[in-house]
Amino acid sequence: MNTIVDSKRVWDPLVRVFHWSLVTCVLLDLFVVEEGEALHQWLGYAAAVLVCVRVVWGFIGPRHARFADFFPTPGRVIRHLQALGRKTPEHHWGHNPLGGLMVLALMAMVLALGVTGWMQTLDAFWGVAWLQDLHEGLGEWLMPMVGVHVLAAIVMGRIERTRLVKAMVTGVKERY
Repeated sequence: MNTIVDSKRVWDPLVRVFHWSLVTCVLLDLFVVEEGEALHQWLGYAAAVLVCVRVVWGFIGPRHARFADFFPTPGRVIRHLQALGRKTPEHHWGHNPLGGLMVLALMAMVLALGVTGWMQTLDAFWGVAWLQDLHEGLGEWLMPMVGVHVLAAIVMGRIERTRLVKAMVTGVKERY
């Protein structure tokens, strides 16, 4: 086993509860609950509310929860990719720029699913095929995005010599 050389409390309880609650909502909605069931709708609403709470926390929460800490500007992304290309990865206690990009993309996707799902309950959009197709298509794109997210957490953890998955459970990021 690798020796820990440094560790730091990074993910606060709200970020961790948000993460695992969102995972639960998404997995149940995609694999357990049938579309059109009331539970499917309520899980979608819960996921959208979770994302809204996380967005607020991204502005008022502790340092590593804030978007300013990991917002993926073009310069940050380019520097990160260049460092990876040189095989000298940068160390980020919070999300690295690509991780930040994925966080924002996943949250946007969940919000888009919530909005398109809710719109289908409105009289103005009841039974509108393009909206149903859009909602279904977004749902189909979400799972590959989640897969990339999970794979990237594992691969980047090895590259950056950190325990990323464990950190999302404990809140403590360890470098080895």
